[in-house]
Amino acid sequence: MKPALRVAVWATGTVGRHAVAGVDAHPDLDLCGVWTSTPAKAGRDAGELAGLGRPLGVLASTDRAEVLATRPDAIVHAAMTDDRPFEAVEDLIGFLADGVNVLSSGPVLLQYPHGILPPEMIARIDEAGAAGGASLHVNGIDPGFANDVLPLVLTSVSQRIDQVRVLEIADYSTYVQPFVMSELFGFGQALDAEVPLWAPGVLSLAWGSVVRQLAAGLGVTLDEPLRETVERRPARRDVATASVPIAAGTTAAVRFTVEGLVDGEPRIVLEHVTRTAPDQEPDWPVPAAGDGCYRVVITGEPHLECELVHRGEHGDHNDSGMIMTAQRLVNAVPAVVAAPPGLVTALDLPLVTGRGLVAS
Repeated sequence: MKPALRVAVWATGTVGRHAVAGVDAHPDLDLCGVWTSTPAKAGRDAGELAGLGRPLGVLASTDRAEVLATRPDAIVHAAMTDDRPFEAVEDLIGFLADGVNVLSSGPVLLQYPHGILPPEMIARIDEAGAAGGASLHVNGIDPGFANDVLPLVLTSVSQRIDQVRVLEIADYSTYVQPFVMSELFGFGQALDAEVPLWAPGVLSLAWGSVVRQLAAGLGVTLDEPLRETVERRPARRDVATASVPIAAGTTAAVRFTVEGLVDGEPRIVLEHVTRTAPDQEPDWPVPAAGDGCYRVVITGEPHLECELVHRGEHGDHNDSGMIMTAQRLVNAVPAVVAAPPGLVTALDLPLVTGRGLVAS
């Protein structure tokens, strides 16, 4: 019987606290350390921070060296990276150079950075991995499983593929992430506000990794550049969300696409439909059930549609989205530790399952 892999969880926020719980529940993993950016959390037990109602005997620390001194085989990195993507890349390279495998929820462009990041930056990741004998895998639910493994598996029953479209359709009103809601998506701001995410080319940096990875998995060469569309619509009334107040007339719903074209035809499309109240914009796509879903539509022969509806046992779909993000990383730890050094994408991994998690 192989010894359990030692795992440190990096951050204890919306994803990190679920990662702590996930590592604790996994029979092949042993939680050895927890890093936190919040001084008030330092010295507190990881079980308390994860809301487990019982101690785990592992105390959180703000000291990088102290956490690495626990000799983790892998780090499940769940720290916020949306506000510092390139600094976060340097953090991850540092872990690889120190000989620690990393599974991270961001920066999302590292899900499949080819064609997005400069080749020399990707080479630095691979070189650090080779020097430390460690691998890096960035994934989650979106970008991640809902729009890499799931659609690619579905294409295995296709005879002809005219288009692959992957969608997130969700009400973000209970999403607790003020920076993302206000600064990235611009909710609560004027419809014509200069929001970074809608600047030309930014969507292709973020969700372009989804389109490019699907193209690679299907052996397709895309036209350059990727094509982006954005539509913002106002609130018809004041809306209260968990992260930001939205006044009537300000941005309350957004629909965007990142399209990969082949000879001018959109063949691979990433689409997001994001509301801040369930009754907004009924003319846009809606979930078949619940307040949020991931949908895959493969147009061709045969026509295929798959709807992934999720909800938390003790929360809503935003809570379960964080759980799925954490668990995609936690459950992939053994496969990533066993992978060759350097950057590892979903195309490089074997089938990852919930092995060992069936209730007894």
